[in-house]
Amino acid sequence: MTATLNSETEALIVPKRDRRGRRRDAAPRRPGLLKFGYWWWALPGILLVLAIHYVATTIGGFFAFTDWSGIGDFSWIGLDNFIAIFNDPTQIGAVTNTLFLAFASVILSNVVGLALALGLNRGLKTRYALRVLFFMPVVLSPLAVSYVWKFIFDYNGPINGVLRAMGLGEFAKAWVADPTWAIWTVLVVIVWQNIGFAMVIYMAGLAAVPIEIEEAAAIDGANLWQRFWNVTLPAIRPAVAIATTLGLVNGLRVFDQIMALTGGGPAGVTETLATQVYKESFALGNFGYGAALALVLTLIILVFAVIQQRVTTGRPEEA
Repeated sequence: MTATLNSETEALIVPKRDRRGRRRDAAPRRPGLLKFGYWWWALPGILLVLAIHYVATTIGGFFAFTDWSGIGDFSWIGLDNFIAIFNDPTQIGAVTNTLFLAFASVILSNVVGLALALGLNRGLKTRYALRVLFFMPVVLSPLAVSYVWKFIFDYNGPINGVLRAMGLGEFAKAWVADPTWAIWTVLVVIVWQNIGFAMVIYMAGLAAVPIEIEEAAAIDGANLWQRFWNVTLPAIRPAVAIATTLGLVNGLRVFDQIMALTGGGPAGVTETLATQVYKESFALGNFGYGAALALVLTLIILVFAVIQQRVTTGRPEEA
């Protein structure tokens, strides 16, 4: 009786197996919604991305060819908005400022971020605390950071106070209101806030570089610069591509820092395409013209992002 009970228990608990010892389920599972469950779970997110990014972008691109004011009817005007953009010196200046801030901020933030990543990668006992300190500006609000920097650059702010204390009062000026220096104050704020982001990306790339390769290069007689240029830099090329691409995209659509620091002034010398899109669309009610500016900005971002990826990624055989 005991043997019969054990056999019945084993039949319920122990899974059945075929002649080759593979597990055999008691009953095959029926295909149903659970079989394609991951598609159903992802569907809301896919629809949300399509609605926000692609549908909205398509609608905005359509209005770029109209004279819509944001309210009421509109008329199809073709390429008139784009012709007006490239005939307007203010918009040409906005394009120039956009490209200057984008490329200057990418170069400076990546160079300084890579230098910090190399310095904090190994050796220092306080490297973890320093990493947190250098990364902290990234998580702060760009508007809050810009208002603090606006106080620093004020005529009665700390920078001019230090200059006066050093006997250099003739160099004191209202930095954000000076047509020559206003664009540079914006660049300083952007670079200061983006250094930590580039540093983290490069530290992730440096973590994948085997230390044995660097030691072998040092044994072969390579100096510090040769080890960096011939060993470290090629190994972190994917990190360079990511950091420069994200930095370039963020630099091309910079908005918060300019609106908080200068508002596009003085006399429009710090206007960018992003600030012009906001002012034309929401301040002046030229929604069609603003949509055309936004489309131009989107195309510029797309073109430079593709070029940058081609340049920094490299060929497959090189990897």
